[in-house]
Amino acid sequence: MSVITIQCRLVAEEDTLRQLWELMAEKNTPLINELLAQVGKHPEFETWLEKGKIPTEFLKTLVNSLKTQERFAGQPGRFYTSVIALVDYVYKSWFALQKRRKRKIEGKERWLKILKSDEELEQESQLSLDVIRTKATELLIKFTPQSKHNNNQTKSKRTKKSAKLQKSSLFQILLNTYEQTQNPLTRCAIAYLLKNNCQISELDEDPEEFTRYKRKKEIEIQRLKDQLQSRVPKGRDVTGEEWFKILEIATANVPQNENEAKAWQAALLRKNAAVPFPVAYESNEDMTWLKNDKGRLFVRFNGLGKLTFEIYCDKRHLHYFKRFLEDQELKRNHKNQYSSSLFTLRSGRLAWSPGEEKGEPWKVNQLHLYCALDTRMWTIEGTQQVVDEKSTKITETLTKAKQKDDLNVQQQAFITRQQSTVDRINNPFPRPSKPNYQGQPSILVGVSFGLEKPVTLAVVDVVKNEVLAYRSVKQLLGKNYNLLNRQRQQQQRLFHERHKAQKRNAPNSFGESELGQYVDRLLADAIIAIAKTYQAGSIVIPKLCDVREQISSEIQSRAEKRCPGYKEAQQKYAKEYRMSVHRWSYGRLIEIIKSQGAKVGISTEIGTQPIRGSPQEKARDLATFAYQERQAALI
Repeated sequence: MSVITIQCRLVAEEDTLRQLWELMAEKNTPLINELLAQVGKHPEFETWLEKGKIPTEFLKTLVNSLKTQERFAGQPGRFYTSVIALVDYVYKSWFALQKRRKRKIEGKERWLKILKSDEELEQESQLSLDVIRTKATELLIKFTPQSKHNNNQTKSKRTKKSAKLQKSSLFQILLNTYEQTQNPLTRCAIAYLLKNNCQISELDEDPEEFTRYKRKKEIEIQRLKDQLQSRVPKGRDVTGEEWFKILEIATANVPQNENEAKAWQAALLRKNAAVPFPVAYESNEDMTWLKNDKGRLFVRFNGLGKLTFEIYCDKRHLHYFKRFLEDQELKRNHKNQYSSSLFTLRSGRLAWSPGEEKGEPWKVNQLHLYCALDTRMWTIEGTQQVVDEKSTKITETLTKAKQKDDLNVQQQAFITRQQSTVDRINNPFPRPSKPNYQGQPSILVGVSFGLEKPVTLAVVDVVKNEVLAYRSVKQLLGKNYNLLNRQRQQQQRLFHERHKAQKRNAPNSFGESELGQYVDRLLADAIIAIAKTYQAGSIVIPKLCDVREQISSEIQSRAEKRCPGYKEAQQKYAKEYRMSVHRWSYGRLIEIIKSQGAKVGISTEIGTQPIRGSPQEKARDLATFAYQERQAALI
């Protein structure tokens, strides 16, 4: 991934900021709210949920009908296009989340049916545990060589059935065999292996530990079912009108059931959005870059007339914004010679960030511009890669189009435009020269995350099956390791400050300093440096979709074991345990690793982190599994 995002603050006269705020808060955001609500009430909503997307034409038609109304009229065309893209993205994400929850529920319920204690296995098979263990040993001998053989044959061409089998772990093979067989002894032996991590346990099972583990899975399923009932996406109540409506309903009516009361309470306690929805500029030519006599940079946006905004950015990002201006001026001064598809800037997004002071919203809140840029465009070598990719794609499109007979006027015009684009992109912008990073595909850097040890790194040569280096968070930070302890102390202090403020009914939104972000940057820089040292082909990062659920379910099951039958005691214990657990901004760290890796040309991959094992083993296996999946995908 070579695209990164940078940001800057936009400063302008008060009247300019007021006009933009009113446009975004009083017209654009209400239009998005209305669109979200109408989509959620549409008769075909369940069909769209199954398909995972909303027809784009439907959204366009709906927006065209709504923008004729006075409350939504008068917006630039780019604003309406942004509304369609944002609503489509929000619902696509929500649909994917709902599907993932359903799959998780099905998988966990499937596992819960298999999960049985040793005593239950003896009752089901009518045989002793020793007999079950003997059968389990036979199955383990039978399937283990098959699993190893499958993993060693990733480069050979095989049938679909064998290719699917080679991707499966021993656990998956046993799981499939369990469903296919009806023999009670075989099923019980497989269930025994599955719950013992595909091993023969020499120790007697702890009934309390088994009950706790089973209860943990039941809690996970119930939490997912509760989340599955979540309401459709809602808009932003910038003015607070919706909050007052719910307050009137809650004070004038009695809730019909507990769920309705909880819904009212959640709506009233929910913090209202202080800023409107952002506006996306997907075309890099929708922004015009300017420079005054003092060398200050400015930007204008299509559809906003002559409203001009001054750029305020970090020094380390200033050269990017200067490049945006250079690209645009070069294209403007040499008409029909350069293509905007080779601009360093790819897209932009206008967004307000909330302020803490009181006053007019366009004075209190700050306006920011987020710019997505392709790091490959920074050098002539990287630009040539993009040119080759685009040329190949356009050539294939033109070949297919020219094969058609009786082309109409629009099709002929399309071919002419595409041919013109090919001619222009073969004349790339002048860029500085810098050799592209060349890593070895067989060397991967695995980065595992955990509670006790937040970050652990392993450099693995997957072909030789050799670990070249391990690094702990202390080794990665080096002399800056003391900053990690300072961050932890800061988190604890802010937690107590929030608690005291809540008891006084005082404002309790204490923002943390940028220390955490600074530590993340140090870690990312160290990881990139190690990857370059060992000439790694890519960095493998775990996906975090299950981490929160695993932690919450684990804490609740611990609380139930510690304080059985007492919900208040369980809640108190869970709260104290959460305070003692290390908190880390894994999502922010991942984004920084991706961004820093993209700057030097090191790609990042997403893998599944193993549940069991030490942090070093998890990092090692994460890299190994990612390479195996990559090789299997090539077959």
